[in-house]
Amino acid sequence: MAVQDGAVPGLKGVAKTLGDLVSEARTRIREVAPDDLAEAMERGEPWLIVDVREPYEYEQLHVPGSVLIPRGLLEGAADPHSRHRIDALCNARERPLALLCSTGARSAFAAVALGQMGFANVVNIAGGIKLWEGEDLPTERGPWTGPLP
Repeated sequence: MAVQDGAVPGLKGVAKTLGDLVSEARTRIREVAPDDLAEAMERGEPWLIVDVREPYEYEQLHVPGSVLIPRGLLEGAADPHSRHRIDALCNARERPLALLCSTGARSAFAAVALGQMGFANVVNIAGGIKLWEGEDLPTERGPWTGPLP
């Protein structure tokens, strides 16, 4: 069967919007409110926050202590067999892991992917950095100085 006009075989007439895709992803993941996550961290729970935005976004504003792994590089960074692996992420398969982006959409897709890769305790930070900042939770500015995949 030939594919024409960029169509995907078997999906004729089923075009989805970004909103549709994000909504579907959110049905497959858990989300946490920024203030609930901040309280858990204050109690000493060992959350790792992974920011899946681009480096220029991270530089403008980020959660202190978060690890930057852009969405396009996440799967390679999470795979212990990849030359692009990031140990902080690879070693967090059983650790509570919270994903963050600007509004929660990219991080929702990232949460689905990491769940499929066997990460046991992944949540999406609802509302992303915009809601985190809106709730007056700690933020800082500056470039990422750690490794990128």
